[in-house]
Amino acid sequence: MDLLGVAAVLVEADGRIDMWSPEAEELFGYSRVEAVGQHAAPLLLHPEHRETAIRLFAEVMETGQGWAGAFPIRHKDGSTRMVEFRNMRLTDSLGDYYALGLATDRSTLRQVERNLALSNRLVAQAPIGLSVLDTDLRYVAINPALASMHGTAEADHIGRRFCDILTGAPFLDTEIAMRKVLASGIPVVDRQVVGRTAADPEHDHAWAVSLYRLEDHHGRVLGIANVVVDVTDRYQADQKAEQAQQRLRLMANGSARIGTTLEVERTAQELADVLVPDLADMIAVDLLDSVLRTGRTGTGQDPAMFRALAVKAAYPTDATQALIPPGRLSTYHADHPAAHCIHTRRPLLITHLDSGDLTRIAADADASALLERAGVHTAMAVPLIARDHIIGVMGLARARSPLPFGEDDLTLACELAACAALSIDNAVLHQNIRSAAETLQRSLLPQPSPRHPGLEVAARYRPAQAFSKVGGDWYDVIPLDGDRTALAVGDVMGSGIPAATTMGRLRTATSTLADLNLDPARILTHLDKITRGLDPYIATCVYAVYDPHHARLQVACAGHLPPVLVRADRPPELLDLPTGTPLGVGGVPFQNTTITLEPGDQLVLYTDGLVETRNDPIDERLEDLLQLLSPPHRTAEEACDQLLQHLRHPDSHDDVALLIARAQPQTTALETGPQGPARARPD
Repeated sequence: MDLLGVAAVLVEADGRIDMWSPEAEELFGYSRVEAVGQHAAPLLLHPEHRETAIRLFAEVMETGQGWAGAFPIRHKDGSTRMVEFRNMRLTDSLGDYYALGLATDRSTLRQVERNLALSNRLVAQAPIGLSVLDTDLRYVAINPALASMHGTAEADHIGRRFCDILTGAPFLDTEIAMRKVLASGIPVVDRQVVGRTAADPEHDHAWAVSLYRLEDHHGRVLGIANVVVDVTDRYQADQKAEQAQQRLRLMANGSARIGTTLEVERTAQELADVLVPDLADMIAVDLLDSVLRTGRTGTGQDPAMFRALAVKAAYPTDATQALIPPGRLSTYHADHPAAHCIHTRRPLLITHLDSGDLTRIAADADASALLERAGVHTAMAVPLIARDHIIGVMGLARARSPLPFGEDDLTLACELAACAALSIDNAVLHQNIRSAAETLQRSLLPQPSPRHPGLEVAARYRPAQAFSKVGGDWYDVIPLDGDRTALAVGDVMGSGIPAATTMGRLRTATSTLADLNLDPARILTHLDKITRGLDPYIATCVYAVYDPHHARLQVACAGHLPPVLVRADRPPELLDLPTGTPLGVGGVPFQNTTITLEPGDQLVLYTDGLVETRNDPIDERLEDLLQLLSPPHRTAEEACDQLLQHLRHPDSHDDVALLIARAQPQTTALETGPQGPARARPD
């Protein structure tokens, strides 16, 4: 013990010190005379540590189980030192119990551990796993603790290689580390190894492994010392903590990433992207087809009809072929997890899948075979419930991940499914409203003939991608007496069905006023008065009348973006018109502007959705508009397509009305028949 520098203290059952080694005097500062006969706790411990030490002492004396660990000790000089203890119960010939405490300074222990490993007696009594292996990594000695961890008797270790006792990838890495320690002499401390041994082949255990090279007094390498501490409890606690943090991260990620748009398919794909691969190896999201078609879940169909919305796998696998591809309709048999969720409104967790379960979760026998070949071993199905109505089902599975789904996984999946279900239901609702508004909008817009006296006309309407933006923009082409044509483009400042309805009323009023043969300024004056009665709506508008016999265009503006005039021999230009105020504001007169429109000239009327964006200055966008119109296009149709292709973003948040009129050469009297003027052909 002197050689090892380890203090030995023998304590009687009542806590009094009975024996005190010279090393104890050096370690704790008290002489034998000062220590023997004293109670150990008040002599060696600070008051705040005594209760814990007394409890540990009592456990050792009562159970006979040793205790090992570091403990803060009060030195005679009043300082605190961390001391490493190995405490055990001893019994004398009379059957009386004593506690033997072996102690050393913690830093000193690190220096002499390799020498302690050579002591067979210490190895045998140590509560941690200890072994010595020769330079060929054959076991020379092993203590009972480590043999118990391995699930193999001590005698069966001796002479066998490390890799013969412990197999598998985790232990192969440890063997490689041993050879490096033998070669370099650099120890490995507290290397965590997770694996399974014969002691418990069904569950993972964790060990903190330390490796040291052993040498004799001449420096010759004898082998390697292996110190192993079972840290499974700590490992499992860390795993649970990490899983809890992962679930929190996944919930936060799901809250941020699911429901970013009002698109049903995209929301389902966002749900899949959040859960794979962080929770599952593969996912399928199905929605009741009745929800998509009618917005209602009750269809009376049995079995229910599903439409696949999203499918995702964490890695390429044949298992995806067993899943219904997005967009396809399908039904499931009565025992399928999806059918279970629809009828019970409860999730289904299958921790371990056997062949019968695979048949149950698969759409057919071929799909079952694909899932089995892919190694799918655990699954769960979660209903998508929004506003107390079930709207679909989400199916999850694992194949490459070895861990089965547990209750915590199911709880997390249900929480994310509830979040996604509400977003999907909102998207369905908004899609229906958008569809209604768009249908109303299109029904209220005219279907202009491409030919009018002296004009070639082309028009386009494009709804916004966001449902709430549909409904405000309109255009109109109105034939008037004397071969004249009225052209109008407007934008109701609002959205949805109410804006579309207001637009329809303004368009009807415009058509009615146009028949009164009023000039554009007076038309806008009457529309302004009508709009004031449609509170809270206001609108912008450009109204023009073209007379082909005089090649004259008369135009007035009510707070709208300026039209573009494209002449055959000049660069396109924005018409410099008095802007006026929007319809519904009142109090400001509108003014007419008259320009000449020669054959080949084009007038471009548009709403702000064509040129306005959130990130670009309006002046730059108007300049882009002029650039796209130069040189002039052969037809008005081509010009419409060109502008929409280059200026209209697919995800635009505003709708667009676009009207292009191109002046045509006048027909002669010889070309006029009993049916009226003949239509001119495009240049």
